[in-house]
Amino acid sequence: MNEGRKEILQIIFILTGLVFLVKLFSIQVLDNKYAELADSNAILREVEYPFRGLIYDRNNKLVVYNTPEFDINVIRKDIKDFDSAKFCEVFQLSRTELRKKFQEMRARKEYSPYKPTLFIDRLSNAEFARVQDHLDEFPGLYVQARTTRSYTTTALANALGYVSEVSKGQLERDKTKIYKQGDYIGQSGIESFYEEQLRGKRGVKFKLRNVRGIEKGSFKDGDYDTLSVPGKDLISSIDIDLQQYGELLMKGKSGSIVAIEPGSGEILSLVSGPSYDPNLLTGRNYSSNFVLISNDTLKPLFTRPLMAQYRPGSIFKIAQAMTALQEGVIKPDTRIRCDRSIIGCHGNHSNEDLRGAIENSCNPYFHGVLRRMLNKGISDDPYEDTRIGLEEWNKHIRSFGFGSNLGVDLPNEKGGLIPNVAYYDRAYNNRPWKFSNIYSIAIGEGENLVVPIQMANFAAIVANRGFYYKPHLIKSIGEEGPLPQYKEKQFTTIDPAYFDIAVDAMERVVESGTGQYRAKLQDIIVCGKTGTVQNDPLPDHSVFIAFAPKDNPKIAVSVYVEDAGQGARAAASIASLMIEKYLIGQTKRPHIEQYVLNGQFLY
Repeated sequence: MNEGRKEILQIIFILTGLVFLVKLFSIQVLDNKYAELADSNAILREVEYPFRGLIYDRNNKLVVYNTPEFDINVIRKDIKDFDSAKFCEVFQLSRTELRKKFQEMRARKEYSPYKPTLFIDRLSNAEFARVQDHLDEFPGLYVQARTTRSYTTTALANALGYVSEVSKGQLERDKTKIYKQGDYIGQSGIESFYEEQLRGKRGVKFKLRNVRGIEKGSFKDGDYDTLSVPGKDLISSIDIDLQQYGELLMKGKSGSIVAIEPGSGEILSLVSGPSYDPNLLTGRNYSSNFVLISNDTLKPLFTRPLMAQYRPGSIFKIAQAMTALQEGVIKPDTRIRCDRSIIGCHGNHSNEDLRGAIENSCNPYFHGVLRRMLNKGISDDPYEDTRIGLEEWNKHIRSFGFGSNLGVDLPNEKGGLIPNVAYYDRAYNNRPWKFSNIYSIAIGEGENLVVPIQMANFAAIVANRGFYYKPHLIKSIGEEGPLPQYKEKQFTTIDPAYFDIAVDAMERVVESGTGQYRAKLQDIIVCGKTGTVQNDPLPDHSVFIAFAPKDNPKIAVSVYVEDAGQGARAAASIASLMIEKYLIGQTKRPHIEQYVLNGQFLY
């Protein structure tokens, strides 16, 4: 009997011990609430945000830098005797706004009453100076210093992009787990493309504090601290003086200016009009300003040099000429009569050779050129003959960088459209089609679509006599050069010798052709081509490409001015002013500058 009771007591003691062991294991290992509670009484974990890399122009002028801003974090359990009226007075909040702050804090994914949680974000230097003497009146509040972007100029906003707090969607897509809620990330432009190089690496400091929350120094002499690593500085290829001048010329207009150094592919200027002030997308007013800018019907966030897709217009005739020469269907002295019963034309000319056809932008000439290109008589079937010719044409045209992304170091670049056989098969629902159905592509109309940066790159190709480097905005990352892909030469399928014909013809366009009145410069040989792009029912777009000087060219430019009429007016004027500004530092033609600033191109 006693033996049985003894065994029962032993079992009870063992079960009780097991219960205590399981509970102890749960507290110490599985449930970290108590560890957090204990640590929070002694150690404060403070994130040290890195300085984001600076951005300079090609002449080492500072363009983007960092200025301090401050977040107010709260440890909920440390809040005692909270004076809400005083808090609202100090931080200039209403009671409704204060309640909303507490609701937002509790809704944060990382919220814990035992850890610092963001409460008020992005106080400027001036705002922090106003409140810092009152912080000790509110136990549980802790200051987190960080930086925000600032700008030395309002120019280049679309290319630079902006930085803002990482979104929930971006956090979910971040497989590296580098980012945490509250971190900043580049959202567009250079800030986005070079995020990895610019962002740097967070550091952490562990600080001791007593039960009253007063800091008592570093935990274990800083053995567990890690220093933040600043991001790499970027040297851009932009000439900020040229960029500012381009934005002045484009003020009040919609369109783009792209200027490239032909020998390197470095982008000297990337103007998108209209644009916005980059300072509006920093600090506490970011969200409200972003809504205003993004709802603007003029679309200032739309980066036209990379995203706007237009018909190329007559500029495309140079690419047609190079392709036809390569295929041997014409020669430089080939003459085709300007038969305006076939397709409309302009100017006073009749039976030009190739150089004259480019100089006078003769539509019937290039209608005939494309017909020879697509209908070589390889097949007895005219439909099949056109299909064969179009594939050859497409191969050459795409080698100029048309029809696909160039690979610029900016996000959201569009590729345009160069039609091929498959495209027309879809367009005609697999019904037969031939040259007479698609001839408008001969003069840069029809289905052709190009992006302004492609046209600037095309001007650089002609300037280089047949090759290019992928256009890029960053020429140096830290102590290194550009990314590897921007050092590789890209070649067209055209024999370099043929480009001398294009260069001569483009010189004649400016000297005595359609560009002579507003694109010609004293003592500088400018080679250019006008374009007037159909835009029914609105006025035509004004287009011009150019490079200068003729030999050893330093700058290639494309200009698109929407709804501005003839290419010889708005676009040619702006392009020549940009060339003049870059090569000699100023304009010697104030009347042309005033003509552009007045913007009365249709009258």
